[in-house]
Order: sequence, then structure tokens, then C-alpha cells
Amino acid sequence: MSNYILVEVNVVNRQKQQYVTIKGTKEGLTLHLDDTCSFQELLAEIEAKLTSNSNPDESPLLGVRLKVGNRFLTNKQQEKLRDVIRSKKNFIVEDIESNVVTKEQAIQWKKESEIVPVARMIRSGQVLEVEGDLLLIGDVNPGGTVKAGGNVFVLGALRGSAYAGLQGKKDAVIAASLMKPTLLSIDNTINRAPDLSEQLEGSSEMECAYINDTDQIVIDRLQLLSQLRPMLTRLERRM
Repeated sequence: MSNYILVEVNVVNRQKQQYVTIKGTKEGLTLHLDDTCSFQELLAEIEAKLTSNSNPDESPLLGVRLKVGNRFLTNKQQEKLRDVIRSKKNFIVEDIESNVVTKEQAIQWKKESEIVPVARMIRSGQVLEVEGDLLLIGDVNPGGTVKAGGNVFVLGALRGSAYAGLQGKKDAVIAASLMKPTLLSIDNTINRAPDLSEQLEGSSEMECAYINDTDQIVIDRLQLLSQLRPMLTRLERRM
């Protein structure tokens, strides 16, 4: 009699890893894309999943938002993604969100957030403008103007015009050793000398101007700035 040895073979069916997670929202679809797989694998799975979700008979377009995590996409790759999604009749890409920024974006953010120190006097007719925060060591004479995308700090007398928050920063402040301006502007709010006269009367302390809860520019003691704008402590992290 022959002897038979039975060998049991265990076959493990491993589920294929998913590179694309689709979530529906009121505005449309959000696609969370894996940032570790190859770009070709990503395209193939998007193609397959959107094919099963698309309905060519529907006329309204459905917006799609892509979240690509830490993956850097070239312009060509972004366009390829848009083409694949547009080919599904009723899908259109509205936004591609990435955690990765380009060198140009990083440089621009640095310019908008850095403190620019300047030691000089701003005379009548002169304009000094920076993209980030301005730290002016000197006076701003009547007729002189300083402008900043962020905050304005004047270690001297401010007797001219000061514009802060030009980058749309409503929480920007203007501070000066001697606050006697002809005009203050923060974001889109402006106060001229006649409107400031009551606030400035008899004051000799260092002061700051900011937009309060009623969207008015008010001037107060500089000592209150840490309470009014606690985020200004970010200066410590920049130094």
C-alpha cells in the first residue's frame, strides 16, 4: 500500500492596500490620497474608483477636492490628475491641498512674517513700506508715511501716517514711543487726526493702536498689548 503524505497549504489572501479614500460632503467629494505609493498607482486607483462612482446621465457637475498629504506634485502631475477626474463626465477638481509648499511660497511667507528693522528718519514726502512687520528706529515726521503688511513698531515719534495690516491682517497693531499721528490705518479701517485728537490729548506714554471689537481703531497704553494681542509673543520665536 502506498503511503501518502498530505500537505496542507494555507493560502493567505491579502487585501490590496487602498491608496484613495473617498468621502462625500455637501459640496461634493473629498479624495484623501496616499502620499507613499507611486504616482502611477495613485492614478490607476483614482480611475477605478471614480469610474464606479460616476454617473454620466447626471448633468450637474460634482466638485472634487484632493488632499495629497506630504506628496509634492509638479504642475504636470496636477494637470494629469485633473484630466483623469474630468474624464468622468460629471466630476471636476475644485482644489488640490498639499502639506508641501514650493520654494517661492516659502520665500513669500518669510517676507510676510519677518520683522524688518530700519534705522532712519522718515521725512515729509517719504514713504517706507515693508511686506512683514516694520521696526522703525527713528521718527516719522508730519507728511511722512510708513506701511507694513503686518505690524508697525516705531521707536521714536510717530507724527505722520502709519498703515498696518496691508496683507489683510485685521489684528495688526501700530505702536510708538510718542503717538501723535496725522493718520492711522489698520487693514481697511482708517482714523484721521480729528478722530484721534480726544484719544491722544495729554498723553506722553508709549502707546499702541489696534482695532477693537466694534471695528474701531483705538489707542491705549503699550503695557496692555500683551493682553490685547497675545499672539505677538511669536516675536520670541523669530529671534
